[in-house]
Amino acid sequence: MWLLLILLQAAVLPAQLCEAPGEVAAVQALSARLLGLSADPARDPDPSVYLALRLGTDHDLRGEERYLARLQDAFQHRYGRSLQAASRPHSAPHSHPQRDAAATQHSTSAEVEWPETGRLALYLLGLRATCPPPEPGPQRSLVTWLKYYLEEDWAGSRRHGHPLTSYYQYSLGVLALCVHRKRVREEVIRRLLVAEHHGRFGHTSGSAVDTEAVAALAFACLQRERLVGARLSAELGAATRAVRRRMVEAQGQDGFFGNIYSTPWAMQVFIATDTCRTQPAYSRAMAALLGHLDAFSTAATMAQVLPVLHGRSYLDIASMRCQEELDTLSPISPEPLTEMPGNMTVRLVVECPKPSCPQHRLYDQPVPVSAGASLLDVLRAATTQEPHDFTFDTQDTPQGPFLSSVLGLEARQQKRNYWQLLTAPSTSLQMGIADYRPRDGETLILRLSEW
Repeated sequence: MWLLLILLQAAVLPAQLCEAPGEVAAVQALSARLLGLSADPARDPDPSVYLALRLGTDHDLRGEERYLARLQDAFQHRYGRSLQAASRPHSAPHSHPQRDAAATQHSTSAEVEWPETGRLALYLLGLRATCPPPEPGPQRSLVTWLKYYLEEDWAGSRRHGHPLTSYYQYSLGVLALCVHRKRVREEVIRRLLVAEHHGRFGHTSGSAVDTEAVAALAFACLQRERLVGARLSAELGAATRAVRRRMVEAQGQDGFFGNIYSTPWAMQVFIATDTCRTQPAYSRAMAALLGHLDAFSTAATMAQVLPVLHGRSYLDIASMRCQEELDTLSPISPEPLTEMPGNMTVRLVVECPKPSCPQHRLYDQPVPVSAGASLLDVLRAATTQEPHDFTFDTQDTPQGPFLSSVLGLEARQQKRNYWQLLTAPSTSLQMGIADYRPRDGETLILRLSEW
């Protein structure tokens, strides 16, 4: 009898064998800080934040319930007529494009209706993690739209051979459908397999560990949930192993896969494929993350790292069961930024690659600002300097302002480019312009890059 109870409990509660060893207090504190940030009504709700809270060990169930309500309101408002028109999949969605799954870029262009694959995928993953489960009707409508987006994402760019948005968003879409145990056409899956086999997940500014990882999660999910036939399942298994092998081979001396912010995505692959305990690269990556937890200071980055610190991957959402959960987490309110005395000088550089721009370096000037200023403050200060030739523009996203235009050069999804933020010589910041705070004497580079 006792053995039966233990087996039943194991079936309901997925074992956490990959969590951060001996760092319960630090991980719980990070969860509490994310919970505190989620309570700020001035911040737009983000599906990835909700996922991180739900995949944690400790919870604030009332706080999560309130955040889910805000998330549902935001999506109902955002999709508006789309939700009501879900029974008419031949009509075009009334939504705006986004640059990636975590940050929505609102376009003013009427050239084309862009699928919102990544953001909708994350929201569906969040709904699957909800206890008790929400009403199935709206979810069915959203699943219909996600399938539609996957087709539009590819069909609109068929002549280019890649999705209109990105392979990252496309993979998230397949993953979300799989977690909801919804079948997708084999052609949809094979698009990702072909891209993986031919190394198309990278972009011009370097590798794309996060994209490879999300694709591998989708492959592993399709295989685990038995949503494909035996032959395709074997191909998915081989592709997942190939991604995992490349990650191990490319792991840096610092322990990171790609960079610190792409590392959690890569670690989810090891968790999802039950290799986190046997692969030394995973242990090295976990140690590297634990040594740099202060780098995860925003809601978006906390949401990125917390699942793996709890030993969970997005595939665990598929096996979540509503049960007694520890309602013991208390929010830690964000501390107000302390003003630092004095001033500092940051060098601001703007680069544009040829042949897009005849002149590679378009701007190179020192910018004096107050100590502790953000990159956004630096950009604003640069616009006030003589001869007033520096300009920039931003667009609002759930994670804060997104740099959309510099010196009149607009980053456009149609052209698959964006303004990459770097610190010299070539380290990507992986943080928003309102979050990053440069040091005195640092050189910041705004580079128009392609993905």
